[in-house]
Amino acid sequence: MLGRDKISPNKDLLYSSIKNNVVLITGGGGSIGSELCRQIINLEPKKLIIMDLSEEKLYLISQEFINNDNIEVLLGNAVDMNYLDYIFSYYNVDVIFHAASYKHVPIVESNPLQGLKNNVFSTLAVCKAAYFNDIKKVILISTDKAVRPTNVMGASKRLAEIIMQTFAVSPAYFVDDGKESKTAFSMVRFGNVLDSSGSVVPLFRKQISIGGPITLTHKKINRFFMTIPEASELVIQASSLAKGGDVFLLDMGDPVYIFDLAEKMIRLSGLTVKSDQKLDGDIEIKVTGLRPGEKLYEELIINAESEKTIHPLIYRAKEEITKMEELSNKINYLEHYINSNNRNDSLKILSELVPEWKNNYIGYLNKK
Repeated sequence: MLGRDKISPNKDLLYSSIKNNVVLITGGGGSIGSELCRQIINLEPKKLIIMDLSEEKLYLISQEFINNDNIEVLLGNAVDMNYLDYIFSYYNVDVIFHAASYKHVPIVESNPLQGLKNNVFSTLAVCKAAYFNDIKKVILISTDKAVRPTNVMGASKRLAEIIMQTFAVSPAYFVDDGKESKTAFSMVRFGNVLDSSGSVVPLFRKQISIGGPITLTHKKINRFFMTIPEASELVIQASSLAKGGDVFLLDMGDPVYIFDLAEKMIRLSGLTVKSDQKLDGDIEIKVTGLRPGEKLYEELIINAESEKTIHPLIYRAKEEITKMEELSNKINYLEHYINSNNRNDSLKILSELVPEWKNNYIGYLNKK
């Protein structure tokens, strides 16, 4: 469906940051988190710790490793810094992949305070606990929607990136205890993952199975795609390249038009597209209009250049790190407004922290 060959991994990079290390994955039951688990356990970690807030997802992934004594399964919320501090210390964690987040744009757009609380403050908690426990590496799983965001989910992930970058260069903005940081804080930014939760592929597959129509928000909308195993392999390899403050970009090939993807899925199902030119076709493709906060296309880089790494498909962005003297204070205000269920002031602070989202702020509130 992607119209390209599978991406082959560099085995040395796969093993480098995993072998003989204690690895913890937040959101370990999610689409990316669970695939990271499947791949990491084969790379000889000292121990793999799978953490998730969802009991159901945690149960499902744990069943895949039911006889593996090298795995710990933890039910917990990544926003809870005291809990994170305890488990990081108790298990002597070396490497963290922070994959826990709310990612569905329409749901977070309708529930902005919970989206912000989860995506922003889980990242802050992970960073603080990692700093205090001298974790070797923390890798944030980010998204192309964080680049010039047009929705709350993207803005929340951009703010998570800013927190991660701040801890990489000056953790004293958040934890002024005079201690030198021994942790490399980095992040990986990539686009849509084929067949992941909320992806168009399972939706289109379901719509085709019931005879259609396939619903599409815009005929010209396009996205970067890669498979779940490809994305997970590249994230693991990027962790081996991490030095701290890195923004890694994954080369996802050419963007795919969602309309073309829908047509291809119909044909791969042995059916034909129903249109004005072919009224006897099997499945209609119906355009419904862009949803609030949805872009026609996504980007991976913010006003910067990228440089090659030793992996041909992993690039390091040369982006200026956002420096905000009042970053910590404003995030404290954001937490207060969220806990007070004050949507207006929460989104106002968000627009100050992520100014490239600011143009959407007034319109957003008017719609709500």
